[in-house]
Amino acid sequence: MKQTKNIRKAGFTLVEIMIVVAIIGLLAAIAIPNFVKARATSQANACINNLRQIDAAANQFALEKGKTTGAAIVLTTDLTPYIKLNTNQSIPPCPAGGTYALTQVGTNPTCTLSTLTPPHALQ
Repeated sequence: MKQTKNIRKAGFTLVEIMIVVAIIGLLAAIAIPNFVKARATSQANACINNLRQIDAAANQFALEKGKTTGAAIVLTTDLTPYIKLNTNQSIPPCPAGGTYALTQVGTNPTCTLSTLTPPHALQ
């Protein structure tokens, strides 16, 4: 009598591979928007903290130099001694690519990205 061997090759079927790919795609669809939102929020928070430091430096500058509210101020030259500079010896930039502006003592510094969500602005 002849015996037939039941030989089954090890491996995955096409259906099993498709299910795994579908699950990975579903997880990516959930994770990527959350990652983008978290990144935007952290950039906005870093920008707001930079604006707070610039505002504090402007107030210290005005106090030491005897400037009153409404006096003109130059962001890059007047505040450099009063704020911690980055490795380029300049005021830290907005992490999202915006630029800061401050022209008068007593006003809040602004970022060009203040219209984004979340906003890059002091409240």
